[in-house]
Amino acid sequence: MEDLAEYHGPISKSQVEEILNEAGRDGSYLIRDSMSAAGSYCICVLCAGWIYTYRVFKRKDGLWTIEVAPGMKERLFRKLSNLIDAFKIPDQGISVPLLYPVNKPKQ
Repeated sequence: MEDLAEYHGPISKSQVEEILNEAGRDGSYLIRDSMSAAGSYCICVLCAGWIYTYRVFKRKDGLWTIEVAPGMKERLFRKLSNLIDAFKIPDQGISVPLLYPVNKPKQ
């Protein structure tokens, strides 16, 4: 996970809001650690001034999946980068495509 530039680690929801609102474009997104589900991650994406959060899991078999809208079929991916690429396309079960990665600042 750490090799993805858009992965910000264990940041708070308020930090996510600040970062994505500063980015200011619908489709701006980042990845953070989930605060409520240990070992899971969240993809947070900006859409019309709102931050939408989607939990991402790495299953025991090593495949990645994401929570999407009810009625959408679960999709499995070998790599997290493949999952992100799939959700750059409109109408995949999330509010807005993942268009603009917001990278973690270099320290």
